[in-house]
Amino acid sequence: MTGTTMSMTSETVFEKFIDGQDETAWNEALGELLSSIHEVDKTATQIWFAFYPLGLFRALHEAEDPQLLASRLLLQGKYLLRDQIDSSHKFLYGHRYWPEVKRAVAQYAASFDGSAKLPLADQIRKVAHMVAESLKVEDSLVLGITAVAFMTITQTGVEAFTAEPGTVSIDRKYARKSAQQVLEERAKDDSQGLFGFLRTVDKQWTVTYDEESNASFKLIQEEELASASARDTSCDWRAVDQRCIEGPIPVECRSASCGTCWVGVLGGAEKLTEVAALEGKQVKEFGYLNTDVPQPIIRLACQARGTGAVSIVIPPWNGVFGKYLRAKQSRQPEEVMSRSGSNGGGESGQ
Repeated sequence: MTGTTMSMTSETVFEKFIDGQDETAWNEALGELLSSIHEVDKTATQIWFAFYPLGLFRALHEAEDPQLLASRLLLQGKYLLRDQIDSSHKFLYGHRYWPEVKRAVAQYAASFDGSAKLPLADQIRKVAHMVAESLKVEDSLVLGITAVAFMTITQTGVEAFTAEPGTVSIDRKYARKSAQQVLEERAKDDSQGLFGFLRTVDKQWTVTYDEESNASFKLIQEEELASASARDTSCDWRAVDQRCIEGPIPVECRSASCGTCWVGVLGGAEKLTEVAALEGKQVKEFGYLNTDVPQPIIRLACQARGTGAVSIVIPPWNGVFGKYLRAKQSRQPEEVMSRSGSNGGGESGQ
């Protein structure tokens, strides 16, 4: 069976349309939209789409035994978008507009008859414009979160999407910040004191992993993110996330072999060391990102070393699915996942 989460007999017209958009169509739409998305959410939107890849969702949806496949792909944590419809995008500035965006997208889906024949990107722009007008904000501020809403319906179906309350909880202090203020804070480096220009090894930088709550830890000059995270003993991290042995970033191996420590870089990607051959190879193997950019928006925390303050996002799950998706695309699923059963198999996340 193909589709989102429903059979063809119960799909709405909008679901049939959105179901017909493959990864190529989505990549093209996102590419068209990026130049119009506000700078505060341009990278965040790309990170979100990397966190919730359409290819992985459809592989699980079409599998005869999704839980078995999840185990083979070593998926751990909360990887299903249907379980976090209202919260998966908390790191987007546009998250504050989610109630209005969600309502507008649900109404658009309900009234959709397919007659407009607009490309996917234009339909997202159309809804974003309606929301922006009602909120009296720039279209660019809601465009990214509107694209997120369209993809969320793709992976959850209209019924589940509309069933969620659409509420958000944002710290009042953060809610008062303008998009420009957020960008300025991301770009700001820590002061090293009067003689900081003389220091090298002992320089320390702030790594923010939750901008809303201003949650952060300190990183020593050219230390990798994972080791810096491990020194954060502010709470019982295992209670927060079972994948966390120490610190807010889940880490298992420290050698780029497990993929547990992948993070998105909201700000300061240029302040992290360039991707070495091993990290570049493994990120593609895990399925997180396929790029040869030297300082990309997705990094392995055990490999990326900091030379300045950065803002990151920690995804709620991890896995190894790049090889599977490549084999699936070439119609050779029997060659998939030679590592099946290693690393303990992972949690189902169901």
